[in-house]
Amino acid sequence: MTPQPSASAARASRTPAAGARRRPVQQRSQERYERLLDACAGLLDEVGTAGLTTKEVALRAEVPIGTLYQFFAGKEGLLAALAERNLARFLDGLARRVAAAGAGAPSVAAFTDHAVDEFVAMKRAVAGFGHLDFGLVDTAGGGLDDLHLLDEELDNNAAVAARLRAIGGELFAAPGYALALRVSMECADAVLKLAFRADPKGDPALIGECKRLVRSYLAETPPPP
Repeated sequence: MTPQPSASAARASRTPAAGARRRPVQQRSQERYERLLDACAGLLDEVGTAGLTTKEVALRAEVPIGTLYQFFAGKEGLLAALAERNLARFLDGLARRVAAAGAGAPSVAAFTDHAVDEFVAMKRAVAGFGHLDFGLVDTAGGGLDDLHLLDEELDNNAAVAARLRAIGGELFAAPGYALALRVSMECADAVLKLAFRADPKGDPALIGECKRLVRSYLAETPPPP
C-alpha cells in the first residue's frame, strides 16, 4: 500500500486540540484565515514565541483583531492551527516523495527516510518552522499548553506518530508499531534539534545519523505491547 495522506488521514486518531474556533467557508474568510497563519509564522521568525501577540499578528495580516478572535480563541489556538497546517503540509510533502520514488509500496526504511527528508526541507524553507513545527521548539511560557497543540489527549509527538501510522497503512499494521513510532518520533526530534543547533541549515552528518537511527530501530517488526 502506498501511503496517501489526505485531510481525513491527517485527522485520524485525533481528539481536536485548541486549534481554530471555526473553519472559514467563504473565500474571503479563507484568505483572511491563511493571512493570519502566514503572519503568525513570519512573526515567530522575528520575535519568537514569547514575543508573539495576537495584536501584532492581526496588524501584520491587515485583519481586524475581532476577526482573529472569530477564528481563534487566543494565542494558543493560533499556534495550534499553524501546527496543524504544518503537519498537513508535511504529510502532503511526504506523499509526494513516496509517489515520486515509484516502484510500488515503500519499505519502512524508505518511508522513514522520506519523512526525515521532508521535515528537513520544511525546516529549511517554511516560515516559522524553526520555532513551531508540529509543536513549539522553544519554551512557550505564559501558561500555554504547548505539549497538546495537535491533540487534547496525546502530546504533539504522539499525535504525529499516530498519523504517520495511519497513513503508512500496512507498513505499520503490527500492534507494536504504535509504541515504536512514538519512540522513533522522540529520538528523531532530539537528533534533528541537535542538527539544527549545530548548523542553521541542518548538519548533514547528524541528519544522516537520524535516518540511520530510525531505520535500524524500525528494521524489525516490533513486539506487541
